[in-house]
Amino acid sequence: MLDLDMAQFFQRRTDAALIVAAAVLSLAGLCRAQAKPATTRDTQVARAVGTIKNTQRDSITVVPDSGGEITATLAPSTKILRVPPGEKDLKNAVPLPAQDLKPGDRVLVRGQASADGHSIAALAVIVMKQGDLSAKQQHEREDWQKRGVGGLVSAVDPANGTITISSGGLGATHDIAVHTTKSTVCRRYAPNSVKFDDAKLSPLDQIKPGDQLRARGTRNPDGSELTAEEIVSGSFRNIAGAISAIDTASNTMTVKDTIGKAPVVVKVSADSQLKKLPQEFAQRIALRLKANAGGNGDQGGGPPSSTASMGGAPAGPGSQMSRGAGAPQNGNGPPDLQRFLGRLPNSSLADLQKGDVVMIVSTQGEDAGTVTAITLLSGVEPILTAAPSRAASTLLSPWSLGAPSGEGEAAQ
Repeated sequence: MLDLDMAQFFQRRTDAALIVAAAVLSLAGLCRAQAKPATTRDTQVARAVGTIKNTQRDSITVVPDSGGEITATLAPSTKILRVPPGEKDLKNAVPLPAQDLKPGDRVLVRGQASADGHSIAALAVIVMKQGDLSAKQQHEREDWQKRGVGGLVSAVDPANGTITISSGGLGATHDIAVHTTKSTVCRRYAPNSVKFDDAKLSPLDQIKPGDQLRARGTRNPDGSELTAEEIVSGSFRNIAGAISAIDTASNTMTVKDTIGKAPVVVKVSADSQLKKLPQEFAQRIALRLKANAGGNGDQGGGPPSSTASMGGAPAGPGSQMSRGAGAPQNGNGPPDLQRFLGRLPNSSLADLQKGDVVMIVSTQGEDAGTVTAITLLSGVEPILTAAPSRAASTLLSPWSLGAPSGEGEAAQ
Protein backbone atom coordinates (compact mmCIF):
# COMPACT_ATOMS: atom_id res chain seq x y z
CA MET A 1 0.00 0.00 0.00
CA LEU A 2 2.28 2.63 1.35
CA ASP A 3 2.80 3.98 -3.07
CA LEU A 4 0.88 2.54 -1.87
CA ASP A 5 3.37 3.50 -3.32
CA MET A 6 1.60 0.98 -0.84
CA ALA A 7 0.62 1.03 -3.61
CA GLN A 8 3.54 0.04 -1.15
CA PHE A 9 0.83 1.28 -0.65
CA PHE A 10 2.63 1.25 -0.87
CA GLN A 11 5.81 -2.15 -3.37
CA ARG A 12 7.60 -3.05 -5.69
CA ARG A 13 7.63 -0.18 -3.87
CA THR A 14 5.22 -0.91 -6.57
CA ASP A 15 7.84 -1.66 -5.22
CA ALA A 16 5.45 -4.29 -5.92
CA ALA A 17 5.60 -4.26 -2.11
CA LEU A 18 1.93 -4.99 -1.39
CA ILE A 19 1.52 -7.08 -4.55
CA VAL A 20 4.27 -9.60 -3.90
CA ALA A 21 3.20 -9.90 -0.27
CA ALA A 22 -0.41 -10.44 -1.34
CA ALA A 23 0.75 -13.19 -3.69
CA VAL A 24 2.59 -14.92 -0.88
CA LEU A 25 -0.45 -14.81 1.36
CA SER A 26 -2.71 -16.04 -1.41
CA LEU A 27 -0.43 -18.92 -2.29
CA ALA A 28 -0.14 -19.85 1.35
CA GLY A 29 -3.92 -19.90 1.54
CA LEU A 30 -4.08 -22.16 -1.50
CA CYS A 31 -1.56 -24.43 0.13
CA ARG A 32 -3.73 -24.75 3.23
CA ALA A 33 -6.76 -25.38 1.06
CA GLN A 34 -5.04 -28.38 -0.53
CA ALA A 35 -3.77 -29.84 2.73
CA LYS A 36 -4.93 -33.35 3.68
CA PRO A 37 -5.07 -35.09 7.05
CA ALA A 38 -1.56 -36.05 8.05
CA THR A 39 -0.40 -39.52 7.07
CA THR A 40 3.00 -41.14 6.91
CA ARG A 41 3.25 -40.33 3.22
CA ASP A 42 2.00 -36.74 3.63
CA THR A 43 4.79 -35.93 6.06
CA GLN A 44 7.20 -36.35 3.14
CA VAL A 45 5.37 -33.83 0.96
CA ALA A 46 7.29 -30.56 0.65
CA ARG A 47 6.00 -27.11 -0.30
CA ALA A 48 7.92 -24.13 -1.64
CA VAL A 49 6.61 -20.63 -2.34
CA GLY A 50 8.74 -18.31 -4.43
CA THR A 51 9.60 -16.89 -7.82
CA ILE A 52 10.67 -18.78 -10.93
CA LYS A 53 14.31 -17.99 -11.78
CA ASN A 54 14.53 -19.97 -14.99
CA THR A 55 12.78 -22.77 -16.84
CA GLN A 56 13.91 -25.95 -18.56
CA ARG A 57 12.04 -28.46 -20.67
CA ASP A 58 11.01 -30.65 -17.73
CA SER A 59 11.87 -28.54 -14.67
CA ILE A 60 11.85 -25.05 -13.19
CA THR A 61 14.30 -23.37 -10.84
CA VAL A 62 12.51 -21.58 -8.02
CA VAL A 63 13.94 -19.02 -5.60
CA PRO A 64 11.90 -19.57 -2.43
CA ASP A 65 11.01 -16.64 -0.19
CA SER A 66 13.05 -18.36 2.52
CA GLY A 67 16.19 -18.15 0.35
CA GLY A 68 18.30 -20.51 -1.71
CA GLU A 69 17.18 -22.28 -4.87
CA ILE A 70 15.07 -25.36 -5.51
CA THR A 71 14.70 -27.34 -8.73
CA ALA A 72 11.15 -28.56 -9.29
CA THR A 73 10.96 -31.42 -11.77
CA LEU A 74 7.80 -31.59 -13.86
CA ALA A 75 6.22 -34.85 -14.98
CA PRO A 76 3.31 -35.35 -17.41
CA SER A 77 1.13 -36.00 -14.36
CA THR A 78 2.10 -32.73 -12.62
CA LYS A 79 -0.95 -30.51 -12.21
CA ILE A 80 -0.17 -26.91 -13.18
CA LEU A 81 -2.89 -24.39 -12.34
CA ARG A 82 -3.02 -20.65 -12.93
CA VAL A 83 -4.89 -18.50 -10.41
CA PRO A 84 -5.46 -14.73 -10.26
CA PRO A 85 -3.58 -12.78 -7.55
CA GLY A 86 -5.55 -12.56 -4.32
CA GLU A 87 -7.42 -15.86 -4.64
CA LYS A 88 -7.66 -18.01 -1.51
CA ASP A 89 -8.90 -21.20 -3.16
CA LEU A 90 -8.86 -22.94 -6.52
CA LYS A 91 -12.37 -22.07 -7.69
CA ASN A 92 -11.06 -19.76 -10.40
CA ALA A 93 -7.97 -21.80 -11.26
CA VAL A 94 -7.40 -22.86 -14.87
CA PRO A 95 -4.91 -25.40 -16.28
CA LEU A 96 -1.65 -23.96 -17.60
CA PRO A 97 0.76 -25.72 -20.01
CA ALA A 98 4.25 -26.22 -18.61
CA GLN A 99 5.75 -24.24 -21.49
CA ASP A 100 3.83 -21.18 -20.31
CA LEU A 101 5.77 -21.02 -17.05
CA LYS A 102 8.12 -18.03 -17.23
CA PRO A 103 10.84 -16.40 -15.08
CA GLY A 104 9.26 -13.91 -12.70
CA ASP A 105 6.07 -15.93 -12.18
CA ARG A 106 5.12 -16.57 -8.56
CA VAL A 107 4.56 -20.24 -7.77
CA LEU A 108 3.66 -22.65 -5.02
CA VAL A 109 5.23 -26.04 -5.67
CA ARG A 110 3.99 -29.13 -3.83
CA GLY A 111 5.64 -32.50 -4.18
CA GLN A 112 8.16 -35.07 -2.97
CA ALA A 113 11.40 -33.52 -1.73
CA SER A 114 14.81 -35.04 -2.41
CA ALA A 115 16.97 -36.20 0.47
CA ASP A 116 19.18 -33.10 0.23
CA GLY A 117 16.19 -30.74 0.07
CA HIS A 118 17.43 -29.06 -3.11
CA SER A 119 14.80 -30.47 -5.46
CA ILE A 120 11.14 -31.40 -5.51
CA ALA A 121 9.36 -33.90 -7.75
CA ALA A 122 6.35 -31.66 -8.33
CA LEU A 123 2.88 -33.11 -7.86
CA ALA A 124 1.25 -29.70 -8.32
CA VAL A 125 2.32 -26.17 -9.25
CA ILE A 126 0.05 -23.22 -8.47
CA VAL A 127 1.02 -20.19 -10.58
CA MET A 128 0.41 -16.46 -10.43
CA LYS A 129 1.67 -14.99 -13.68
CA GLN A 130 4.00 -12.01 -13.52
CA GLY A 131 1.73 -10.07 -15.87
CA ASP A 132 -1.27 -10.68 -13.59
CA LEU A 133 0.75 -9.48 -10.60
CA SER A 134 1.82 -6.34 -12.48
CA ALA A 135 -1.77 -5.57 -13.43
CA LYS A 136 -2.91 -6.04 -9.84
CA GLN A 137 -0.04 -3.87 -8.66
CA GLN A 138 -1.12 -1.08 -10.99
CA HIS A 139 -4.70 -1.40 -9.81
CA GLU A 140 -3.57 -1.26 -6.19
CA ARG A 141 -1.49 1.84 -6.87
CA GLU A 142 -4.36 3.62 -8.57
CA ASP A 143 -6.77 2.64 -5.81
CA TRP A 144 -4.44 3.98 -3.11
CA GLN A 145 -4.26 7.26 -5.02
CA LYS A 146 -8.02 7.47 -5.43
CA ARG A 147 -9.12 6.28 -2.01
CA GLY A 148 -6.04 6.80 0.14
CA VAL A 149 -5.21 9.45 2.73
CA GLY A 150 -2.06 10.04 4.73
CA GLY A 151 -0.63 12.23 7.42
CA LEU A 152 0.86 12.48 10.88
CA VAL A 153 -0.99 10.78 13.70
CA SER A 154 -2.24 13.36 16.19
CA ALA A 155 -4.50 11.15 18.34
CA VAL A 156 -5.43 7.49 18.78
CA ASP A 157 -8.65 6.20 20.36
CA PRO A 158 -8.26 2.39 20.58
CA ALA A 159 -11.59 1.98 22.34
CA ASN A 160 -13.49 3.46 19.39
CA GLY A 161 -10.99 2.27 16.79
CA THR A 162 -10.39 5.82 15.53
CA ILE A 163 -7.12 7.49 14.56
CA THR A 164 -6.87 11.21 13.86
CA ILE A 165 -4.25 12.30 11.36
CA SER A 166 -3.08 15.74 10.30
CA SER A 167 -2.77 15.92 6.53
CA GLY A 168 -1.62 18.62 4.15
CA GLY A 169 0.97 19.62 1.60
CA LEU A 170 2.18 23.13 0.86
CA GLY A 171 -0.95 24.73 2.23
CA ALA A 172 -2.85 24.53 5.49
CA THR A 173 -3.21 21.16 7.18
CA HIS A 174 -6.52 19.55 8.10
CA ASP A 175 -7.57 16.70 10.37
CA ILE A 176 -8.96 13.41 9.08
CA ALA A 177 -10.65 10.84 11.34
CA VAL A 178 -9.68 7.32 10.24
CA HIS A 179 -12.18 4.75 11.51
CA THR A 180 -11.23 1.07 11.76
CA THR A 181 -13.41 -2.02 11.86
CA LYS A 182 -12.80 -5.67 12.71
CA SER A 183 -11.92 -6.30 9.07
CA THR A 184 -9.38 -3.45 8.78
CA VAL A 185 -5.88 -4.74 8.02
CA CYS A 186 -3.24 -2.85 10.03
CA ARG A 187 0.46 -3.12 9.22
CA ARG A 188 3.54 -1.41 10.60
CA TYR A 189 7.05 -0.80 9.30
CA ALA A 190 9.92 -2.57 11.00
CA PRO A 191 12.06 -0.10 13.04
CA ASN A 192 15.23 -0.45 10.96
CA SER A 193 13.72 -1.32 7.60
CA VAL A 194 13.36 0.87 4.52
CA LYS A 195 11.30 -1.77 2.73
CA PHE A 196 7.58 -1.58 2.47
CA ASP A 197 7.61 -5.37 2.16
CA ASP A 198 8.91 -5.64 5.72
CA ALA A 199 5.81 -4.10 7.28
CA LYS A 200 4.11 -6.62 9.58
CA LEU A 201 0.58 -7.13 10.80
CA SER A 202 0.26 -5.02 13.93
CA PRO A 203 -2.48 -4.18 16.46
CA LEU A 204 -4.00 -0.73 16.53
CA ASP A 205 -2.48 0.08 19.92
CA GLN A 206 0.99 0.11 18.34
CA ILE A 207 0.14 3.36 16.53
CA LYS A 208 1.25 6.44 18.47
CA PRO A 209 0.94 10.23 18.04
CA GLY A 210 3.74 11.46 15.80
CA ASP A 211 3.72 8.31 13.66
CA GLN A 212 3.14 8.52 9.94
CA LEU A 213 0.10 6.70 8.64
CA ARG A 214 -1.58 5.91 5.37
CA ALA A 215 -5.05 4.45 5.04
CA ARG A 216 -7.20 3.30 2.17
CA GLY A 217 -10.96 3.05 2.30
CA THR A 218 -14.23 4.95 1.88
CA ARG A 219 -14.29 8.69 2.58
CA ASN A 220 -17.26 10.80 3.57
CA PRO A 221 -18.31 13.58 1.14
CA ASP A 222 -16.15 16.33 2.66
CA GLY A 223 -13.11 14.09 3.15
CA SER A 224 -12.94 14.63 6.91
CA GLU A 225 -13.51 10.96 7.72
CA LEU A 226 -12.47 7.64 6.23
CA THR A 227 -13.54 4.09 7.04
CA ALA A 228 -10.33 2.15 6.50
CA GLU A 229 -9.89 -1.17 4.74
CA GLU A 230 -6.10 -1.05 5.14
CA ILE A 231 -3.71 0.94 7.29
CA VAL A 232 0.07 1.09 7.25
CA SER A 233 2.00 3.08 9.83
CA GLY A 234 5.55 3.69 10.93
CA SER A 235 7.84 5.84 12.97
CA PHE A 236 10.32 7.69 10.81
CA ARG A 237 12.79 10.50 11.20
CA ASN A 238 13.25 13.72 9.26
CA ILE A 239 16.69 15.23 8.68
CA ALA A 240 17.47 18.50 6.91
CA GLY A 241 20.77 20.32 6.47
CA ALA A 242 24.04 20.60 4.59
CA ILE A 243 26.29 17.67 3.76
CA SER A 244 29.58 18.01 5.64
CA ALA A 245 31.27 14.83 4.36
CA ILE A 246 30.72 12.05 1.82
CA ASP A 247 32.29 8.58 1.94
CA THR A 248 31.50 6.80 -1.31
CA ALA A 249 33.44 3.70 -0.24
CA SER A 250 31.04 3.05 2.62
CA ASN A 251 28.00 4.65 0.93
CA THR A 252 27.54 7.16 3.73
CA MET A 253 27.35 10.90 4.19
CA THR A 254 27.40 13.15 7.22
CA VAL A 255 24.70 15.81 7.43
CA LYS A 256 24.60 18.78 9.82
CA ASP A 257 20.99 18.30 10.86
CA THR A 258 19.21 21.60 11.48
CA ILE A 259 16.25 19.73 13.01
CA GLY A 260 18.08 17.57 15.54
CA LYS A 261 20.91 20.12 15.97
CA ALA A 262 23.58 17.43 15.63
CA PRO A 263 25.59 15.73 12.88
CA VAL A 264 24.08 12.51 11.54
CA VAL A 265 25.72 9.75 9.52
CA VAL A 266 23.31 8.73 6.76
CA LYS A 267 23.70 5.35 5.08
CA VAL A 268 22.55 5.03 1.47
CA SER A 269 21.37 1.51 0.63
CA ALA A 270 20.20 -0.10 -2.60
CA ASP A 271 16.63 0.61 -1.47
CA SER A 272 17.23 4.31 -0.75
CA GLN A 273 15.57 6.72 -3.20
CA LEU A 274 17.66 9.80 -4.09
CA LYS A 275 16.15 12.68 -6.08
CA LYS A 276 17.29 16.16 -7.05
CA LEU A 277 14.77 18.99 -7.23
CA PRO A 278 15.26 21.34 -10.23
CA GLN A 279 16.22 24.84 -9.07
CA GLU A 280 13.25 26.55 -10.70
CA PHE A 281 10.81 24.27 -8.87
CA ALA A 282 12.63 24.69 -5.56
CA GLN A 283 12.27 28.46 -5.94
CA ARG A 284 8.57 28.19 -6.81
CA ILE A 285 7.93 25.97 -3.80
CA ALA A 286 9.83 28.43 -1.61
CA LEU A 287 7.64 31.28 -2.85
CA ARG A 288 4.53 29.21 -2.10
CA LEU A 289 5.73 28.45 1.41
CA LYS A 290 6.51 32.11 2.04
CA ALA A 291 3.05 33.07 0.81
CA ASN A 292 1.41 30.53 3.11
CA ALA A 293 3.49 31.74 6.04
CA GLY A 294 2.39 35.28 5.36
CA GLY A 295 -1.25 34.39 4.92
CA ASN A 296 -1.87 31.99 7.79
CA GLY A 297 1.39 32.25 9.67
CA ASP A 298 3.62 29.25 9.66
CA GLN A 299 3.03 29.06 13.38
CA GLY A 300 2.26 25.58 14.49
CA GLY A 301 -0.35 24.92 11.84
CA GLY A 302 1.87 22.39 10.10
CA PRO A 303 3.15 19.07 11.30
CA PRO A 304 5.98 18.93 13.82
CA SER A 305 9.34 19.59 12.24
CA SER A 306 10.82 16.38 13.64
CA THR A 307 8.78 14.05 11.46
CA ALA A 308 7.67 13.77 7.86
CA SER A 309 4.07 13.85 6.71
CA MET A 310 2.64 11.13 4.59
CA GLY A 311 1.79 13.09 1.50
CA GLY A 312 0.78 10.79 -1.30
CA ALA A 313 1.50 8.04 -3.75
CA PRO A 314 4.06 7.80 -6.51
CA ALA A 315 3.72 10.10 -9.41
CA GLY A 316 1.56 9.30 -12.34
CA PRO A 317 1.18 10.85 -15.78
CA GLY A 318 -0.75 14.05 -16.09
CA SER A 319 0.17 15.46 -12.70
CA GLN A 320 -0.52 19.17 -12.38
CA MET A 321 2.90 19.60 -10.87
CA SER A 322 4.37 18.87 -14.28
CA ARG A 323 2.89 22.21 -15.29
CA GLY A 324 4.05 24.17 -12.29
CA ALA A 325 5.24 23.63 -8.74
CA GLY A 326 2.64 25.31 -6.54
CA ALA A 327 -0.37 23.71 -8.15
CA PRO A 328 -3.23 22.96 -5.80
CA GLN A 329 -4.22 19.52 -4.71
CA ASN A 330 -6.02 17.36 -7.22
CA GLY A 331 -9.47 17.03 -5.69
CA ASN A 332 -9.40 14.47 -2.89
CA GLY A 333 -6.25 12.83 -4.24
CA PRO A 334 -2.73 13.13 -2.89
CA PRO A 335 -0.88 16.44 -3.18
CA ASP A 336 0.36 17.15 -6.69
CA LEU A 337 3.81 17.96 -5.30
CA GLN A 338 4.22 14.37 -4.19
CA ARG A 339 3.35 13.15 -7.67
CA PHE A 340 5.85 15.55 -9.19
CA LEU A 341 8.61 14.39 -6.86
CA GLY A 342 7.86 10.79 -7.74
CA ARG A 343 8.41 11.56 -11.42
CA LEU A 344 11.89 12.97 -10.90
CA PRO A 345 14.74 10.74 -12.17
CA ASN A 346 16.76 8.87 -9.59
CA SER A 347 20.18 10.19 -8.63
CA SER A 348 23.06 8.62 -6.72
CA LEU A 349 25.53 9.38 -3.96
CA ALA A 350 28.08 10.29 -6.64
CA ASP A 351 25.81 13.16 -7.74
CA LEU A 352 26.07 14.84 -4.33
CA GLN A 353 28.82 17.14 -3.08
CA LYS A 354 29.98 18.50 0.23
CA GLY A 355 27.91 21.60 1.03
CA ASP A 356 24.76 20.42 -0.79
CA VAL A 357 21.59 20.97 1.22
CA VAL A 358 19.34 17.92 1.53
CA MET A 359 16.11 16.77 3.14
CA ILE A 360 15.94 13.13 4.22
CA VAL A 361 13.35 10.72 5.52
CA SER A 362 15.08 7.86 7.33
CA THR A 363 14.52 4.96 9.64
CA GLN A 364 14.56 5.79 13.34
CA GLY A 365 17.35 3.31 13.97
CA GLU A 366 18.74 2.23 17.29
CA ASP A 367 21.57 4.78 17.14
CA ALA A 368 20.44 8.41 16.88
CA GLY A 369 23.73 9.30 15.20
CA THR A 370 23.42 6.79 12.35
CA VAL A 371 20.39 6.23 10.13
CA THR A 372 19.52 4.65 6.78
CA ALA A 373 17.96 6.93 4.16
CA ILE A 374 14.58 6.00 2.77
CA THR A 375 14.21 9.08 0.60
CA LEU A 376 16.64 11.95 0.01
CA LEU A 377 15.88 15.15 -1.83
CA SER A 378 18.66 17.55 -2.82
CA GLY A 379 18.47 21.02 -4.34
CA VAL A 380 16.26 22.20 -1.48
CA GLU A 381 18.20 25.17 -0.07
CA PRO A 382 15.56 27.75 -1.16
CA ILE A 383 12.86 25.68 0.54
CA LEU A 384 14.64 25.37 3.87
CA THR A 385 15.48 29.06 3.77
CA ALA A 386 11.82 29.94 3.17
CA ALA A 387 10.31 27.70 5.84
CA PRO A 388 12.90 25.90 7.95
CA SER A 389 10.37 24.90 10.59
CA ARG A 390 8.07 22.88 8.37
CA ALA A 391 9.46 22.38 4.86
CA ALA A 392 10.96 18.95 5.37
CA SER A 393 7.98 17.65 7.31
CA THR A 394 5.46 18.67 4.66
CA LEU A 395 7.30 17.78 1.48
CA LEU A 396 8.76 14.33 1.99
CA SER A 397 7.14 10.99 2.62
CA PRO A 398 8.75 7.56 2.74
CA TRP A 399 5.95 6.22 0.57
CA SER A 400 5.87 8.98 -2.01
CA LEU A 401 9.41 8.79 -3.38
CA GLY A 402 10.06 5.21 -2.56
CA ALA A 403 8.53 2.21 -4.18
CA PRO A 404 6.65 0.18 -1.61
CA SER A 405 5.95 -3.35 -2.69
CA GLY A 406 2.50 -2.87 -3.53
CA GLU A 407 2.07 0.26 -1.50
CA GLY A 408 3.75 -0.85 -2.16
CA GLU A 409 2.91 -2.03 -1.68
CA ALA A 410 3.67 -3.46 3.51
CA ALA A 411 2.45 -6.82 4.00
CA GLN A 412 3.12 -10.15 5.48
